[in-house]
Amino acid sequence: MRKIQVLFICFIFATITMTAQELVAKVTVNADKIQGVNTQLINNLEKTIAEFFNAQNFTDLVFETNERIDCSFFITIKEINSTNEMKADIQVQARRVAFNSMYYTPLFLFKDENFNFTFTENTILAITDNSFDSNLSAVLTYYAYVIIGLDADSYSKLGGTPFYEKAERITNLAQSTSESGWKAFESSKNRYALITNLLDESLRSFRLFFYDYHRLALDEMHISVDKARAKIAEDMPTLRAAYKNRPSAIILQVFTEAKVEELLSIFEKGTPNEKKIVYETLSAVSPSLNNKLEPLR
Repeated sequence: MRKIQVLFICFIFATITMTAQELVAKVTVNADKIQGVNTQLINNLEKTIAEFFNAQNFTDLVFETNERIDCSFFITIKEINSTNEMKADIQVQARRVAFNSMYYTPLFLFKDENFNFTFTENTILAITDNSFDSNLSAVLTYYAYVIIGLDADSYSKLGGTPFYEKAERITNLAQSTSESGWKAFESSKNRYALITNLLDESLRSFRLFFYDYHRLALDEMHISVDKARAKIAEDMPTLRAAYKNRPSAIILQVFTEAKVEELLSIFEKGTPNEKKIVYETLSAVSPSLNNKLEPLR
């Protein structure tokens, strides 16, 4: 009898482990700018969003507990009206562990300035797939798919495509709404622009670079730092070629802004030629980073 109980417990544990959700999300909602804000409502919003990300599966993929993607969402509430319609921005970050190490490499860093939604004590969030029920659910689902897609791209060539297509479907559903952040030409740095870049054939080279950077360089750092560093420098022309194809592509700026500190650290001990290649590439793709890049000159 004891043996049967032990086997049953092991089966339950294995099932839980193998069906773990894709994301490990930390959610912070800040409404300090709002006088007289209902703190209970804000706390409930934070809790509801955290449960949305952490307590359900967005895909059919099997993630073990230690494979879940580490991410964070920092939401700043700027306005709230009497019917709990909120104007906010959301900063999204995601990272993953480099193979055989304790080092986390950033995958994504993006600030979305147009995050408007309604939230009450009775609001229920649901994954947006085939219908646009609320902007809150839609935006959160969109970013879940983008994060899962980027993680997949970092492990296999173009592996994120199915998840980007799900985010694109949400974007298409949003076209018939009045919600901001989803439309072409509203901004060059919104959800529409981001997902369009990720599925743009002219930026395919960027996604291949993204794979090489993570899988063939960072994940090989534990074997040889020098070879991994050389691989990144060797692939920099691919990133620059993507920039030449689409100089206004926001995904290129998102990548360089997320990676600049990491690259500075990696190339601190690089050869003069490696530093030169990285400096010239990053300064071309993101001129706003020039001051930060000075150590590479």
